[in-house]
Amino acid sequence: MTTEEIILSNLRGNVRETYDMPTLSFGKLQYPDPVGAFITAASTVAGASVIEAREGDDINELIRKAYPEAKIIASNLPGVKADRNPDEVSSPQELDGTDVSVVAGTVGCAENACVWIPQTMRQRAVCFICEYLVIILHRKDIVSNMHEAYMRIEMPEMGFGTFISGPSKTADIEQALVYGAQSFCGVTIILV
Repeated sequence: MTTEEIILSNLRGNVRETYDMPTLSFGKLQYPDPVGAFITAASTVAGASVIEAREGDDINELIRKAYPEAKIIASNLPGVKADRNPDEVSSPQELDGTDVSVVAGTVGCAENACVWIPQTMRQRAVCFICEYLVIILHRKDIVSNMHEAYMRIEMPEMGFGTFISGPSKTADIEQALVYGAQSFCGVTIILV
């Protein structure tokens, strides 16, 4: 028996009362315009910037316009001009000093403005080690609620993915809100 099995067996042996699982038959939140609701939630609640790309817009120009002082951009996305590629570095430490990372989101949720970012790069640290994160998301991939979002998630081959909704922030110390405490200081979502 493994340690995990021993612990679980001990826990099960000490359960005195059991309860039936609640039914989850309540109605799910639906927006008449999930894209509009997503933009509102992302820019107000989540604290992200949203850029609505128009047909013919150059992604690289949008990124440079949003972050004109960025010296190092990291990405493995086709068509994105990057100084570092997270697939070509041997360790996450080589991504230290990245100003902007550009990643692709596959599902956006209007309910809480989060975006599912699957690991499609060798070094997933590219999503967290940067000063600013740019997420490219297709409008057609925005859903109303997390129930719909989970139905559309596909776990990538590398076995990791995460929901991101805005910049890292905390108010733990002296109740002062600090951005970038654990990760990036800002997020820009480019809707294509």
